[in-house]
Amino acid sequence: MSPTVSFLPKWGAWYQADGTTRFRIWAPHYEQISVVLEDGSEMAMSKNEEGWHETCFSCQPGVRYSYKLSPDTLIPDPASQFQPDDVHGKSAIVDQHAYQWRTPQWLGRPWEETVIYELHVGTCGGYSAIIKQLDTLSDLGITAIELMPLSEFPGSRNWGYDGVFPYAPESSYGSPNDLKALIDAAHERHIMVFLDVVYNHFGPEGNVLSQYIPEFFSSVRQTAWGQAINFTLPAVQDFFLDNALYWLNIYHIDGLRLDAVHAIAPQSWLQDLVHKIRARCHPERHIHFILENENNDASLLRAGYSAQWNDDAHNALHVLLTGETEGYYGNFAQNPTQDLVLALQEGFVYQGQISPDTQKPRGQPSADLSPTSFIFFLQNHDQIGNRAVGDRLSTQIESAVLSVAHALLLLSPHIPMLFMGEEWGAKTPFLYFVSHSDDLNRLVREGRQKEMAAFSAFNSQEKAHLIPDPASPETFRRSCLDWAERNQPEYAEIYETVKKLIAVRQEHIVPRLRNARAASSHIWAPGAFAVSWRMGDDRLLELFVNFSDTDITMLTGYAGVVLYRSDHQDRKINHTLKSHSFIATLREGSER
Repeated sequence: MSPTVSFLPKWGAWYQADGTTRFRIWAPHYEQISVVLEDGSEMAMSKNEEGWHETCFSCQPGVRYSYKLSPDTLIPDPASQFQPDDVHGKSAIVDQHAYQWRTPQWLGRPWEETVIYELHVGTCGGYSAIIKQLDTLSDLGITAIELMPLSEFPGSRNWGYDGVFPYAPESSYGSPNDLKALIDAAHERHIMVFLDVVYNHFGPEGNVLSQYIPEFFSSVRQTAWGQAINFTLPAVQDFFLDNALYWLNIYHIDGLRLDAVHAIAPQSWLQDLVHKIRARCHPERHIHFILENENNDASLLRAGYSAQWNDDAHNALHVLLTGETEGYYGNFAQNPTQDLVLALQEGFVYQGQISPDTQKPRGQPSADLSPTSFIFFLQNHDQIGNRAVGDRLSTQIESAVLSVAHALLLLSPHIPMLFMGEEWGAKTPFLYFVSHSDDLNRLVREGRQKEMAAFSAFNSQEKAHLIPDPASPETFRRSCLDWAERNQPEYAEIYETVKKLIAVRQEHIVPRLRNARAASSHIWAPGAFAVSWRMGDDRLLELFVNFSDTDITMLTGYAGVVLYRSDHQDRKINHTLKSHSFIATLREGSER
């Protein structure tokens, strides 16, 4: 018996084993809605007292259809499972049971084993192109790929956060079965697949829900991306709950990364969501839920979510490595070493303090949480792509410093995440790109220039031309990875180092992660510190880190077994921490 659970979403067109398709849409303001097929035939829907319109009749997979709201208004299905003709085209019926899974008994992997590889499907070449990279990612030690959002968006170039059909995987990347084949192939290699989902807003083009159900959106709340979604309505809640279950049970996705949940209200919906999902999934599956949350709401991590992207840890480290303090990096400018050590020990840096950029309290205490409740990263799509020229960390700091950063990332007890290409030190930019209609492209271009004007390098009319045009196909092309690049000699050392670090992690750290907790820390100088954790088997994991340009004399030195050191020095020299070096040790709990 498959560990996935069958279910019938409340929304949308669902092809059934008897050859019929059930169509269902919530539209309380309309008395009569019809299904119109591509051949012009029309079938009226019946309406119940809760505002649901429904009909069921013989209709085969692949047939295009629309909903007729009035004589002059036809719209795609807001719960469409495939939009082969983009966001303004008709929806297509999908037989979700046609794909024959090769890994139907896959249960996933425990959270402690997770090493995440974030990627953008489009710049990687589509679903089928990623399959060709899976053997190499498996050999590297990656245990989970995290796909940036797949909801159908306008055109063929977008990060995915402008999606407007949350049930329809982006058609320019391949068919629904192509996506399933990618997930299946990943599972064959014991790689989990996580999906980034956007439940806090819809994109600005092609959102049919705003056309015919105004109450789907809040009349009083705005987000940074437009009208907030009204999660007080049961039909709206069902739309997103079923969407999560759809990806988990129909596509066999192993976990969801929820984008910008600080823009979702009420927050109680988020706490209920994870429990409702688990109650309707097979109890033996390892299903993981990841948050992006500007509010540093530790209570959600105690409520069943696996982990949160730890922007605080990234920001402190970025300031320490680059010296940049503009924008939100200014929140970590005063003492980035201290902030980084705090993030490593307790998770959040901001646990209720006043944030300098907003002058408001931010965050909640997090020291009681496991280190695995936090996802640590040097880079991600935001931290590269939201830079004006999409430049990676590999172009900003020396390779010796980057090597120390990779060691800290991969050997701390926090869950590590790499951004595609980071494993070989790729210098390919990851730029912001869109393919909206002409008028909206112009607005995005102007908005991008206004946003970047907050940075000194782009704060004048003369400098604005340096910002790549998000709507240009060339901007997208420049962001596409050259996978063959990793085989070039200049990248080999970084790749082999990352591979070795992941192997050390899996052998020595992963088996001890359960019940790990912070132990102690010591700061010698800016950029030079030691931090330790008491692991689940009572051994002490100690990391000695020196990002600075000078050697550091350690009064106590280090003891125990050396798991890894970056300086290749004699392991008996234990009182000097060389500049740009890193040492990881593991010792018995009784050793002091």
